[in-house]
Amino acid sequence: MTVRIDEMDRKIMAELQRDAGRSLDEISRIVGSSKTPVWNRIRKLREAGVIGPQTVILDPEALGLEACFFVLIRTSEHEAEWQRKFLHTLRSRPEVLEAHRLAGDIDYILKVRVANARAYDAFYQVLISEVRIFNVTALLSMEEIKYTTQLPVLMPPGATATGGE
Repeated sequence: MTVRIDEMDRKIMAELQRDAGRSLDEISRIVGSSKTPVWNRIRKLREAGVIGPQTVILDPEALGLEACFFVLIRTSEHEAEWQRKFLHTLRSRPEVLEAHRLAGDIDYILKVRVANARAYDAFYQVLISEVRIFNVTALLSMEEIKYTTQLPVLMPPGATATGGE
């Protein structure tokens, strides 16, 4: 299903990304509309798959997950069975917050959140015991400078919308 996204939809999505736990009344007031049209737009965007499940963002440090590693993986294996096993391993590990297949010299990059270096080593040992990897480089994030889950849905001044069709 394709959906046409207009400026009001963008305002609603921006507010939902800021805090989806706010009331429909509050979101409607902020975007300058009444509840029923806002609810109908949210429903339309959900049905089209533009808006996914609502979640809660937890503070990793409050949970004792103080270390964030970016793991660069190079492999000499590219067969379907290896990839299936590798992807299964990544998806089954709760420490892996993100995994991306890359173009270039590095094949994959992972974002891994753990308590400390010892916990990272335990993750690493499991990873290399389950799949053959040519080279792994782990980079410890010293400081998180910016973090957001909010996509840039609002149009910058002077930009024109093309819609979703």
